[in-house]
Amino acid sequence: MLSIHPLPSLETNYIWVLQQGRSAVAVDPGDAAPLVEYLQQNQLELRAILVTHRHADHTDGLPALHHAFPAPVHGPATIPGVTHPVRDGDTLRLLDRDWRVLATPGHTDEHVAYYGDGALFCGDVLFGAGCGRIFDGTPQEMYASLMKLNALPPDTLVYSAHEYTLPNLRFAAAVEPGNPVIARRIALDQEKIAHGQPTQPSALADEQATNPFLRCDVPEVIANARLHMPQAHTPTEVFAALREWKNHFK
Repeated sequence: MLSIHPLPSLETNYIWVLQQGRSAVAVDPGDAAPLVEYLQQNQLELRAILVTHRHADHTDGLPALHHAFPAPVHGPATIPGVTHPVRDGDTLRLLDRDWRVLATPGHTDEHVAYYGDGALFCGDVLFGAGCGRIFDGTPQEMYASLMKLNALPPDTLVYSAHEYTLPNLRFAAAVEPGNPVIARRIALDQEKIAHGQPTQPSALADEQATNPFLRCDVPEVIANARLHMPQAHTPTEVFAALREWKNHFK
């Protein structure tokens, strides 16, 4: 049976550890120390590492891990330390399951996500109630990537790489104050944080109901986005307005 465990790392990151028996796969190890400690404490063998994109808080643990464990590193070809490059549409067989590689540019050009067994590891593209900033790409690319993920089954569990959910929900409430589901999610996630629990994973259906970046066709979202960018009419333009608003939201 597959189990998935969050390892808090750095300030807000999660390293996700997939376990089956004594075998493990790690996603986005920005720091080797917590992962090495967890593997040793639980007597696990690291079978593979998955990397979503090049940023240091997702990759800085790779050199030390390569030293300690001879596990293959799957990820975009341009990332130092990747031993097994992946491309959109590839399928990886890990822990007796198939994992599909999805190109998700926007946050960075090379960004990918991994989907399988009802779980989505999406790095910094889709967050709890939010999305990543746009560094290399364009709003059009980022929105297309979000819509690609949005097309997955609604019961998909979303494992993103940061604990940003409560700040993102505050923004969501400003964008769509008439949405009661957002208020309920804030209360639930505040309770989780108060008890030292992660707010993730979240169901994709919950993101579709509360994440403004997946709701760019909702009248209230459109109207409030236009207060910041009056020329926003298409969903992509509404997304661009929301992303710019979020960049400066306090």
